[in-house]
Amino acid sequence: MTRRARPIPHTSERAAFLLGGVGTGNVSLGARGELRDWELENHPDKDRRNPRTFFAIHAAPEGAEPVTRVIEARMTGRRDLDAGFSFDDLAGLPRLNAATMHGEYPVVDIDFADRALPVEVSLHAFTPLVPLDADASGIPAAVLRYRVVNPGTVPVAVTVAGSVSHTAGRGEPGPDAPWGMRGTQTVRWRDDGVVRGLDFGIDLPEDDPGYGTLALTTTDPSITAKPQWVTSYWPDGARMFWSDLTADGLLAPEPRLTLEDRPRGLFAERDADPDAPPLTEEEMLARLPRLRTGSLGIVHTLAPGEARDFEFVLSWSFPNRRRGWHGHIILDDRAEDPSLSPIVRNHYATLWPDAWSAATHLHRELPALEAATDAFVEALYGGTLDPVLADAVGANIAAVRSTTCFVVASPNPALGEGSVFAAWEGSFDHGGSCEGTCTHVWSYAQTAAWLFPSLERSARRPEYLLETDAEGAQRFRGNRLFGSAPWYIGPAVDGQLGTLVRLHREWRFSGDDGFLRELWPAAVRTLDHATREWDRDGDGLLDGELHNTYDIEFHGIDPLANGVYLAALRAGARMAAHLGETDRARGWTARADHVAGAMDDVLFNGEYYRQVIDDVDAHRYQYGEGVLSDQLLGQFHAWVNGLGALLPAPHLDSALAAIVAHNHRDDLSAHESTQRVYALNDEGGLLLASWPSGGRPAIPFVYSDEVWTGVEHQVAASLLYAGRADDALRIERTLRARYDGVHRNPWNEIECGNHYARSLASWALLLAASGVQWDAPARTLSFAPVAGAFADGAPARFLFTTGTGWGRAESDGAALTLHLDGGTLDLAGLRLHGTELAQDVRLAAGETRTFLPPDGTASADVTTIQQRRIP
Repeated sequence: MTRRARPIPHTSERAAFLLGGVGTGNVSLGARGELRDWELENHPDKDRRNPRTFFAIHAAPEGAEPVTRVIEARMTGRRDLDAGFSFDDLAGLPRLNAATMHGEYPVVDIDFADRALPVEVSLHAFTPLVPLDADASGIPAAVLRYRVVNPGTVPVAVTVAGSVSHTAGRGEPGPDAPWGMRGTQTVRWRDDGVVRGLDFGIDLPEDDPGYGTLALTTTDPSITAKPQWVTSYWPDGARMFWSDLTADGLLAPEPRLTLEDRPRGLFAERDADPDAPPLTEEEMLARLPRLRTGSLGIVHTLAPGEARDFEFVLSWSFPNRRRGWHGHIILDDRAEDPSLSPIVRNHYATLWPDAWSAATHLHRELPALEAATDAFVEALYGGTLDPVLADAVGANIAAVRSTTCFVVASPNPALGEGSVFAAWEGSFDHGGSCEGTCTHVWSYAQTAAWLFPSLERSARRPEYLLETDAEGAQRFRGNRLFGSAPWYIGPAVDGQLGTLVRLHREWRFSGDDGFLRELWPAAVRTLDHATREWDRDGDGLLDGELHNTYDIEFHGIDPLANGVYLAALRAGARMAAHLGETDRARGWTARADHVAGAMDDVLFNGEYYRQVIDDVDAHRYQYGEGVLSDQLLGQFHAWVNGLGALLPAPHLDSALAAIVAHNHRDDLSAHESTQRVYALNDEGGLLLASWPSGGRPAIPFVYSDEVWTGVEHQVAASLLYAGRADDALRIERTLRARYDGVHRNPWNEIECGNHYARSLASWALLLAASGVQWDAPARTLSFAPVAGAFADGAPARFLFTTGTGWGRAESDGAALTLHLDGGTLDLAGLRLHGTELAQDVRLAAGETRTFLPPDGTASADVTTIQQRRIP
């Protein structure tokens, strides 16, 4: 099989491919093929291992000795651990010689290689992803499909067996949590006639935060199983499992599940009173480990040349989140109403209350879900979009399905029924980073809005209905979502105004006037607040003390604040006009015209837009004459939202050229920074600011010498919108080269935490390269592919999404072909490079239609692609 994705060898220890749905938690696949980073229990937990969890293969050629191996490449990294590898690692079991990973999110393939194994084995793994359908993309499960090929001349009897331990019940070691477990796990064999496998539980109340279920299942009828390993003080269960598997490839239930012998020495009854009577059998059993492991195998004999899939589903359900963030910034999470439950329920658990039901759903719906997933992968990665752009767009989808994000059944009565999307800024290794769905970080993010738009709509409601006060100040960290008191710190200028632009985005993408009208009064207050409170001298430009995403306040007049203000005025005027508020629309339009002219007169220095401040050192953390990479952040929002150029096109082009010329480094070996480091040595990156003509403040704004991927994506997308494809590709190639699997995980762009939300600006690369604009209220869809963003000499072929349908588009510059993979399209108008190609266009999933320019022949007839229709 040809692999498009760049190969990542098994020695690339940082590579970890997330499996799991939106808001469900994750388990990751490492480059060796190992399951790692078990983060199922409603919080991040990088590097957490799940004891005795692995897949193994037993291959017995006819007339030859069998070979049994763990289906992982040999272990890499440290070998000098202070006590060696632990019992739980099972590092001493024989593994395969090598593995190569190929990932095109959300699917990953691992090709294994081994000299002794008489068959070839590979792994294909994914969690379904269906554009526009957050629930279908939010299943708490992963498909693990091992393909085995017999290249020999004799039949080979093959068993692929998965061994899994439950992850629930962790607690602090002590008398109430022996072996570090607050509850004793259970595992049982279950067969409902179609789905069969291991069903794990735990003896905790179902509303306990530690309660959870897990399952390893298959629909293959040819199975073998050891439902529960022997439980003992020592690792007897592992030894007995391996001996059973290697003997003949078949597993048998253990006749005796616990070995409660009383060992001397290390596990002696050291805490017992020497004069006390011997422990009873029940007391001895209570002292045994509480963790449970089981094994499920699939057995087939492969004829010479035959290939067969051995397919498993790993599923889980940890339904209970503790109410509140329990983070490190918002310190008071207590609900104001004491009657509110201390637990909020994950949305996915309202659809699938336990792991078995999630597995059953996935098995039943797998053909359609996999067809949609494959169509998405083909649309994104199989087109002619430059591979580095496709890689950046796709890889960061993982952040939406990481522990950074979650979806809960409405936790606040003020929001009514339904579910709510909420998020950290990122995920520290073992806890959330910067809570509250921070508006000034999440305003960069575009992925969820265009891929799962219902999620972003749900996130706007608490921002306006709960976090915006009567005066129009919107707190940039949300605490009232959980019924807690508002956070004491007020708005961030880029967050509050960026949220209004996102309201425009969500309304424009959905065409939902009811949604807009519900939030409109609060939105109006926020824009009026900006004018009243942040334009202190009444000249039309925001000035003064303006908190922003750099966690400081800018003083004077700067382009970041005023650019986002200008975008918000343009967006607000359009929404006001749509709602029939003509005077308000006229007033905001006039103010926007004034702000645009004033920005150009006051802030443009002939090359770029800079901060105007009397004394750059009068306040710490300013930048003055420096080149700010985010100086056109408002223009970025405007381009994404179809608001056009906010400032003169030649000045925008000059400012973008200056950002690249002055802030981009191909090699950072000589760069000096005492701040956080995200790129170093011979790596390159885009600095947040530079001072090419001098004037650097004594203490410039915090983070100014850093490299943030989210800002790199924002600038690269803006360059594409401006037609500067070479500069955009230079930034993206440098960025993605840093995330090579050796030094950093390709599916985890970091800033203040893993899977950082700002990296979701990368979806704008697809929007900019394709020039797509979807306007649901007007029912228009338009494209304007950018020269240089696609393969030379080939038509532009790319993924597109709208509020009702998604699929693939292809254009040679004159004609346009649409193939709809999912949903429907009902368009009043379809445009290419500003030229209207058709009116009253209707397409259903599975249909393809070609549209010719007005001076050509009529558009081609609708033709149906012979493939599975995707709902």
